[in-house]
Amino acid sequence: MTHLCRILLTLLCILPCRFSFAQESHNHGVPEKLGKVSFPTSCTPAVQAQFDRGVALLHSFAYSAAADEFQHVAHLDPQCAMAHWGIAMSSFHQLWEPPVPPAAIQSAQAEIQRAQQIGAGAERERQFIGALALIYQDVNTVPYRTRALNYEQAMSRLAAANGADVEAQVFYALALLANASPSDKTHIRQKKAASLLEPLDRAYPQHPGIPHYLIHAYDNAELAPKGLPAARAYAQIAPSAPHAQHMPSHIFTRLGLWDDSIASNLAARQAAQQQGDTGEELHSMDYLVYAYLQSGRDQEAAEVIQQLTMMSALKASDFKTAYASTAMPVRYAVERAQWADAAAITPPTGAPPHVVAVAVWARGLGCARTGHVNESEVEIKTLQQIEGQLVASGNEYWAVQVGILTKEVAAWSAGAKEPGKAEALMRAAADEEDAVEKLPVTPGPILPAREQLGYLLLEQNSPDLALKEFQTALANAPGRRASLQGIERATANSGPKS
Repeated sequence: MTHLCRILLTLLCILPCRFSFAQESHNHGVPEKLGKVSFPTSCTPAVQAQFDRGVALLHSFAYSAAADEFQHVAHLDPQCAMAHWGIAMSSFHQLWEPPVPPAAIQSAQAEIQRAQQIGAGAERERQFIGALALIYQDVNTVPYRTRALNYEQAMSRLAAANGADVEAQVFYALALLANASPSDKTHIRQKKAASLLEPLDRAYPQHPGIPHYLIHAYDNAELAPKGLPAARAYAQIAPSAPHAQHMPSHIFTRLGLWDDSIASNLAARQAAQQQGDTGEELHSMDYLVYAYLQSGRDQEAAEVIQQLTMMSALKASDFKTAYASTAMPVRYAVERAQWADAAAITPPTGAPPHVVAVAVWARGLGCARTGHVNESEVEIKTLQQIEGQLVASGNEYWAVQVGILTKEVAAWSAGAKEPGKAEALMRAAADEEDAVEKLPVTPGPILPAREQLGYLLLEQNSPDLALKEFQTALANAPGRRASLQGIERATANSGPKS
């Protein structure tokens, strides 16, 4: 057994029992350089600087630190209604999963009610408070999606009534991004958000939220090149915020700029470590492993994974933490086609079902690719059960994603015995995957279905067809090493045979 295999197998044995079951939290520490924000309020002038600091923290998703800052404002000025808006806003993680952590709902409701009881000193402030109240209103009877759309509409009215107010426009843009449908390949909301943010970016070049949200708006294959200026700027504006150091890598990943992505995530990881932000550290590590693997720097990827084994008390209930911790060893195995290692992966205990599905998929893929078809069928059934569980809970996005994973394993299980069925299943998986955007938690599918289709066609001795699929896969995800290698293999074997 190689040294790298021993690292992987050690991790697979250790990882499941290293999770704890604490409630989800995202602590981003207290950064020092956050950019420049001006959010005038009717609160006492003595707390204005602290309030602006809290808003800047919000814009870099430093939610725990933002809540602390707004609490401090409320202590200094008990009649500052907007301080309680800020505390409640710190529990509204619009682009994360879940957007409102269940453990935070009751306290956030109390804060927004307190803001309403105190009463804001300006109509604009009342609009901010009223809009956020819609998120925490009727949470047991009104679906989050409906409440989020109501919030977006309220923010639209606020932005229209306060056209010169920077924060009204920026927070409205964020609301648009939060409601962008992953299945909308025209990116209507992203483009609308960008149209609001681009002029502001030129006028307020040190505002942290503007480049941050531009990166999110452009984090798709269609628009990614437009996001490069924001990616270059954001980490320089708020270098103390781990999330600001990491976010540029979303665009770098989309464009295949692996050295830039590596530098971004090394800096983000260091900042997260200094501030004790385990979730952001793991998120950066996952993107780092991905970039190392695409660069052919497998040894450095292995070192990051070995460092993961030294991290204790990881929170299984925290999707961001659980996903990164599970995805890293899976990436290391399947990106390098180490199918026996993939088959040995153990699903994490206590993680959300769609995280467990990633490990089950890796096991099924590993079994199918090593000829253990009966074992892969067991994993297919488990994936189908998880898909049903997600459908029942209303988690449509991840139900679709698990359905794609199921088709992939089924395609490889059909393999040479049923080539027509195998191709049909993988092509269906690729078409479904291409029709839906990824979420920010991941740099992309661990193995794109279109790329897998190319390799399946190579195994079926159809290099010309494979070449087309690899070219499409590479257009969707520039710079992916396996797609580039697939093109080389397909090209070498395509064309007329002598």
